[in-house]
Amino acid sequence: MTYAPDRLHEEVAYIAYHFHWPRAEILDLEHPDRRRYITNIATFVNRANATSGTEG
Repeated sequence: MTYAPDRLHEEVAYIAYHFHWPRAEILDLEHPDRRRYITNIATFVNRANATSGTEG
């Protein structure tokens, strides 16, 4: 199974931006693990936005 390069770059950028992990470390993650981190980050961001009264 191949993974769309644009989507992979989006995932890497999203995790790197929020967790400040190096690209190589993120690429070493299995796809389900990357998706789990993305889901967790989105939950954190949504909670923080709800607390501060902003959305996005």
